[in-house]
Amino acid sequence: MELGFVGLGKMGGNMVERLLRGGHTCVVTNRSQEAIDVAVKKGAIGASSLADVVGKLKSPQKVVWLMIPAGQPVDDSIATLKTMLEPGDVIIDGGNSNFRDSMRRGEDLTKSGIHFVDAGTSGGVWGLQVGYCLMVGGSADAFKLLEPALKTLAPENGYLHCGPNGSGHFVKMVHNGVEYAMMQAYAEGFELMHRGPYKLDLPAISALWENGSVVRSWLLELATLALHDDPNLDKVKPWVADSGEGRWTVHECVDYAVPAPTIAAALFARFASRDEEGFGLRMLSALRNQFGGHAIKTDK
Repeated sequence: MELGFVGLGKMGGNMVERLLRGGHTCVVTNRSQEAIDVAVKKGAIGASSLADVVGKLKSPQKVVWLMIPAGQPVDDSIATLKTMLEPGDVIIDGGNSNFRDSMRRGEDLTKSGIHFVDAGTSGGVWGLQVGYCLMVGGSADAFKLLEPALKTLAPENGYLHCGPNGSGHFVKMVHNGVEYAMMQAYAEGFELMHRGPYKLDLPAISALWENGSVVRSWLLELATLALHDDPNLDKVKPWVADSGEGRWTVHECVDYAVPAPTIAAALFARFASRDEEGFGLRMLSALRNQFGGHAIKTDK
């Protein structure tokens, strides 16, 4: 099938390449011309703007896939596309948008007869090789129209129509919350082995757990790769970012009174990793000194 594709970053560029390998036609644009040139060399059709993308699409039902940062960039792109597309055309948001934004966007575009699809996309930089897990929200008609592309992008059994607008990004949000918790559990376990009484071969243990262990997973395979390259992780600073979806997951758990202490603790651990001042920890030390006379360490 033919698709317009907006955003050729780490995931977007690889998604276009996977689509091209699957025989699809991609009209692409990006903020940097360099990324467009790379995609064109792989078989894509380059475009200079959203208007140029729409103008170069020939299908009677035009499909434009957005793979850009969540928030205002998505709203701005949709507002521009809305003036150019016709009833029956499709806009897909494959980024990490908030599901409530996707509900709003879907409701608004439906009034113009334009289909909106929220496609939660997981796979990271490995998606080109192994495929992308796609969690799709939108109408059944739009899903059916997109299915040839979804089949190409995903591994076997790797895509699902989750429900109406917002459901795809909702499922992806929860997916990322679970991911936070899994990563934190691995991090804590490996730290204990690193600090414990034995001189353990952590890369070997990580590789061992991939075989038959109940904690085996793709994340563990990635841990093995990281440890193989840098067994003590000396090249990595203990500073962990969050994309926002962990926060959204915790917010929704509060709204629906769902106890999720593990996901919340994993999110807070990321916050703690960025506290270069450590005021709270210094307060703990000062309080212990005040009530118990416990020794404190000073900077001087």
